[in-house]
Amino acid sequence: MSLQHILPGRLGFGTAPLGNMFRAIPDEEARATLEAAWDHGVRFFDTAPFYGAGLAEERLGEVLAGKPRDEYVLSTKVGRVVLDEHETDAPDFGEKGGLFEHGNPNKILHEWTADATERSIEG
Repeated sequence: MSLQHILPGRLGFGTAPLGNMFRAIPDEEARATLEAAWDHGVRFFDTAPFYGAGLAEERLGEVLAGKPRDEYVLSTKVGRVVLDEHETDAPDFGEKGGLFEHGNPNKILHEWTADATERSIEG
């Protein structure tokens, strides 16, 4: 089945800003933004563990948990696993600088193995 049959529109929602990219976004604002996108027919959502050390995924998951699973498409990335362990110093974002400095304090492990991929998907 093609995405054309699954998705009602051509517009998707990238969730990087919901991971507090560039600035801290209140939870209520993130939820309202996702609900508005849903209400306007958006059914394709793209996220990643890197976006705020899991914050964007958490916020998206809270909203999508109340939606019919067969009505949306979710995409993500792998290679970065969010750990339960928190950073003790300023987070090291490498090439991304302070892009998500207002995200979760969790450490992120860069791992590209099959096991890490499965853990990332399950997470």
